[in-house]
Amino acid sequence: MATKTKKANISKPEVKQIANGVHHQSMFDAVLARLDKATHLINLSKDVASVLRNPERQVIVSLPVKMDDGSMRVFEGFRIVHNTAIGPSKGGIRYAMDVDLDEVKALSAWMTFKCSIANIPYGGAKGGIKCDPRTLSLGELERLTKAYTVAMADVFGVDKDIPAPDMGTGKKEMAWLVDAFSKVKRHYEPGVVTGKPLTLGGSEGREAATGRGVMVAALEAMKVTGLNRKTATIAVQGFGNVGLHAARLMHQNKLKVVAISDHTAAFHNPKGIDIPNAVKHAQNNGGVLKGFKGGKEINKEDIVTLDVDVFAPCAIQNVITAANAPRIKAKIIVEGANGPTTAEADEILANKKIVVVPDVLANGGGVTVSYYEWVQNRCGDYWTEAEVAAKQDASMIKAFENVWFNAKQYKTNMRIGAYITALKRLEKAINYRGFY
Repeated sequence: MATKTKKANISKPEVKQIANGVHHQSMFDAVLARLDKATHLINLSKDVASVLRNPERQVIVSLPVKMDDGSMRVFEGFRIVHNTAIGPSKGGIRYAMDVDLDEVKALSAWMTFKCSIANIPYGGAKGGIKCDPRTLSLGELERLTKAYTVAMADVFGVDKDIPAPDMGTGKKEMAWLVDAFSKVKRHYEPGVVTGKPLTLGGSEGREAATGRGVMVAALEAMKVTGLNRKTATIAVQGFGNVGLHAARLMHQNKLKVVAISDHTAAFHNPKGIDIPNAVKHAQNNGGVLKGFKGGKEINKEDIVTLDVDVFAPCAIQNVITAANAPRIKAKIIVEGANGPTTAEADEILANKKIVVVPDVLANGGGVTVSYYEWVQNRCGDYWTEAEVAAKQDASMIKAFENVWFNAKQYKTNMRIGAYITALKRLEKAINYRGFY
């Protein structure tokens, strides 16, 4: 099992190539573009900017796994620790075929900023394995997860680096991770990972936390923009863990969700989607919306430009681009997904005076409740779902207010306001700790 740790070098922009041969800016370059803009606005020191432009640690591992048919398959795994100035690093593990070093670097940097904005004592990290979990059996997934955990045993730690679920992973993978890590360390250590099953020390409210944060962010954005929550219409793209709970909680709070979608289908009902019925349909239909009868089926891509007041992209990255941004009609965009808006689209949305609640703020509910789970594991005192929700809501409202204040103070959009909020805290921590 080969493991290597590499020094970051980002002097040359990384470029990805997509299937048709067209090149586009890497995700990490998109992070750096926003970082540079915020850095210029607040005159961040060059030393601190240099630290934040380079991940602390980049680990790539090869994972030989015995498949059910007896063959051996080698998977590629990643873990990037971006920054630990404020505390141990925190970030999810995703299983997907498009996982690569550039994507994981970008997501780890976003986690650094997200934790700083949420004012929790974590730095940022991210991990992933290049695989399609839908094609692997339960046994193969377990062996792959445990192989990855053992390979990363020197990276992970309750006071070092705390992973969590992400795209393609969930509580069962986190349970396997706890088991493998505890066996390596020779003692039970549930706090090494969050997003666990309740019976292994998971937190009430964790599963819905990211979606709940999207709902809170939408309500706060309506408040500051003067949008009437009683008449506002909302479209939610994505009906996985984030989008489903965001839509469910919006409906529960008397908000009118008129469109929903996932990778199989999209539906629009101007009178409002019956979200509980949509949730039930998805649960009974293998987790997908295809075949739902509660609205008119529309083209999946059209949900981005639908005539609604609030649009919540809660699926994948790069869905709002320079190509469709000019046609977006929503007054508010609340980013439940990571990186759903390209840098070029950001400029267009800003010129259109659309308020964008950025991912590093809007989907911070997940890491906030992950922090609560870690705290509960460490002190052995567990909270009710109502207690967790109340703490999360208060934390996210405060974070929103800080970002809105900085955006207004520096006459910029909320995304750069969020980076400014994060950088101010990170600069203090980095300077206090010093250099060598």
